[in-house]
Amino acid sequence: MILERLVQSVGNTPQVRLRSLEAEAPGVEIWAKLEWFNPGGSVKDRAALSIIQDALARGLLVPGGPRALLDSTSGNTGIAYAWIGAALGLKVSLVMPGNVSQARKQLTRFYGAEQIFSDPQELSDGAQRLARKLAKEQPERFFYADQYSNPMNPAAHESTAREIWDATEGRVTHAVLGVGTTGTAMGTGRGLRRRNPLVQTIAVEPEEPLHGLEGLKHLPTSIVPDLYRPGELSRTLRVSTEAGWEMADRLRDREGLLAGHSAGAAAVGALQIARELSAAGQGGCVVCVLPDRADRYLPAPTGLSAQPPLSAQPRAAP
Repeated sequence: MILERLVQSVGNTPQVRLRSLEAEAPGVEIWAKLEWFNPGGSVKDRAALSIIQDALARGLLVPGGPRALLDSTSGNTGIAYAWIGAALGLKVSLVMPGNVSQARKQLTRFYGAEQIFSDPQELSDGAQRLARKLAKEQPERFFYADQYSNPMNPAAHESTAREIWDATEGRVTHAVLGVGTTGTAMGTGRGLRRRNPLVQTIAVEPEEPLHGLEGLKHLPTSIVPDLYRPGELSRTLRVSTEAGWEMADRLRDREGLLAGHSAGAAAVGALQIARELSAAGQGGCVVCVLPDRADRYLPAPTGLSAQPPLSAQPRAAP
């Protein structure tokens, strides 16, 4: 594949059959869409690129211009903004909870993004509140991308739906998707239902308010994203941190997939749906979207420990 720019490689990620899980649900296919094959390493490349392209088209961002893209992030969207910003000559400022993984902090910094850390105790909600405050106070400095409200987030997942549909040759019956901004679940579900109104969209969120499934939101105790439309979902499953982590280990050991913990939670949901279908004597084709790899949660490689450029030094929240 020869590309003019790296951004052209976003999407068209592989889909793999999970035979080790299918053994527990005879008669049901279980597939995983591996979104870590995006150049930034996660599903968030799709939404970030969609948001940036829309802002460029409307003149809200200009390469080399004075305004920076500003958004809150728990890590993956920030990495996506950072590398796409570097590729397109855009300034990027990210508000992140102070306790996001070191790998995510270092990756965004090394792509040159400005880092602004919010109170770690307030999790992603605190980062969202601080980003809104900064955008309101300094509109001349920032374009607030607002991934939790920006319609270009779910719109990006028309491609996700198309790829799932094509890979299963239209056999998909259930799509299992984790919810954070809810853009992936809303957009993928809409795209699949346009192709077949009977396809069910299953949302997966953490069981506990304080959890270890980074990137996912426990919606009953969080700021609910403006993008969220619960009436469009067929069902919501709540998965414990322990179950998500155990499934990530299982995918590694039995499938060779170095899945992150939120990916493990999505696979837990897929297996639950498949078991129910099998027990009822129904066939089905269940596809889960695996957002990222486990390396997002590991200590950063030694090679990333060098001092970053001064322009990329983090600063404390104002």
